[in-house]
Amino acid sequence: PAECAMFQCGGCWAVLGDSLHLCAQEERPLGLFVCYRVTNNVAWEDSLMVGLEGPLLGCAYNALSCQSCGSNVGFILYSAPRDLACLRGLFCLFKDSIICYLLEKQIIIPASKVNFPAVTLEE
Repeated sequence: PAECAMFQCGGCWAVLGDSLHLCAQEERPLGLFVCYRVTNNVAWEDSLMVGLEGPLLGCAYNALSCQSCGSNVGFILYSAPRDLACLRGLFCLFKDSIICYLLEKQIIIPASKVNFPAVTLEE
């Protein structure tokens, strides 16, 4: 409980996931919480998008949105270069698009200000 949190949509506060399903945090260049499971409040586009610039250049992915308000909250990588390959098939939530409810402290803070114990997909 000391390090448990719920991930909520920054637009409407719908619950998108939790830290129990967190499998990585990627700070640069994307600023992500990477989860292997999310709630039914997360919807993804059936059609693949292709990154034409920025950190997702050359990547094919499905965009993730909040089922309640439609806000863009992340992506699921389908194909990616070697440096992002470990994220394929996982739910990548943008820290800038979500807020965190910290269970033990019973407070809500921006996800960009939360750091969980170091977890990486390489481990």
